[in-house]
Amino acid sequence: MSHGFEMPGAAPATRPVPASAPLAWLAAVLEGYHKVAVFLGMIALVVTSCILTYSVVVRYFFHHPTDWQDEASVFMLVGVIFLCSAYVQSLRGHIGIEALAGLLSPMANKVRMFIVDLVSFAFCAFFAWKSWALFHEAWVDGQTTSSTFAPPLWIPYSMMALGMSVLTLQLLVQVLVRITGTVEAKGGQQ
Repeated sequence: MSHGFEMPGAAPATRPVPASAPLAWLAAVLEGYHKVAVFLGMIALVVTSCILTYSVVVRYFFHHPTDWQDEASVFMLVGVIFLCSAYVQSLRGHIGIEALAGLLSPMANKVRMFIVDLVSFAFCAFFAWKSWALFHEAWVDGQTTSSTFAPPLWIPYSMMALGMSVLTLQLLVQVLVRITGTVEAKGGQQ
């Protein structure tokens, strides 16, 4: 088993620029999104750790239950996971099984990676569509969690839907770049 960073050629130090101008523009927009999502994700993880620490301290020392901290933490973690998943995919940082990669030729590996990206794109597109349906249902019906805190369910569903949509776009860019190719970036950066 391998993390994508360890696989040969999986995550180059510099990213190639798509040969197609519209695709290069979409890749640049996604790169901007990734920077914002990762920054917000870092903040959310720190806030989550503070909330959980507060909860432990309040319950242990003051014997006061907290009914909101679990859901707030879970909602933030859902946001971090889904909203940053496209960034991890852009680095090919998801866990991959390299048993086949070591056995196949470089050309066969390219075909294998293209097929994996295509199947992943189809799955994520379906997942994004169903996530938007869940978000819409929670929004229209005013669904909340069953706890006494009862935050609205549209919050995690919206983060899940947005994250899966951006992940689907990232996979689409990767599939189209494999088809159209890349060019060297100007100024020596790729």
